[in-house]
Amino acid sequence: MKTTTSHPHPAPGALGHPQLPRLMGLMTGDEKHGPAATSTLDVLWVLYDRVLRVAPDRMDDPGRDRFLLSKGHGPMAYYAVLAAKGFLPAGWLPDFGSYDSPLGHHPDRTLVPGAEIGSGSLGHGLPIAVGTALGLRAQGLDDPAVWVLTGDAELDEGSNHEAIAFAGPAGLERLHTVVVDNSSASHARPGGIVARFEAAGWSAVTVDGRDHEALYAAFTAPHPGRPHVVVARVEPKRA
Repeated sequence: MKTTTSHPHPAPGALGHPQLPRLMGLMTGDEKHGPAATSTLDVLWVLYDRVLRVAPDRMDDPGRDRFLLSKGHGPMAYYAVLAAKGFLPAGWLPDFGSYDSPLGHHPDRTLVPGAEIGSGSLGHGLPIAVGTALGLRAQGLDDPAVWVLTGDAELDEGSNHEAIAFAGPAGLERLHTVVVDNSSASHARPGGIVARFEAAGWSAVTVDGRDHEALYAAFTAPHPGRPHVVVARVEPKRA
């Protein structure tokens, strides 16, 4: 396990796109998962701005990277980043969560441009990512990377345990997981996240989830022959 240190946490989005705070502020619906959204903002921005090989004009390109938002409850940061990158109109944001809006409280892949999966139910994104990586490999598509973003509380779900245990021995090198750790898991223990992945043969690193340079370095670290997990620590969730 490698751990990096960094500067004190900046405000979410402060180091990213200058319009992100404004875009986030446009979504004023009856949202119950605000901390779930703000905890992911910096991770999402670094991925979409500097790592993922995706674009609005290549959403159907077989060679694109796949990003799966498993932490789909509280998707405001996801929608804001997609709007900043041109996947969806910023004009959709003020209607977030309304009856006829395509931007629901859980993303719908048939309604949200750029969304690879419908998500929000805890514990299913990582198993889908494992299947996606296997499917791409079976098709001989060895270049696209598969990324999945989960929360630390999601790792309480047994489906994730099975996916973690399978992916390491299967050598799914193109599989990458980001765990946003805001200390909300019920059954975690200090150091438990990275130890759990490492025991299954994953490459693992823990970073400050608000430090964009540390996130980028962790996201792009080489991990030949093994899947890779980045645990992004952010401020603890308040009740």
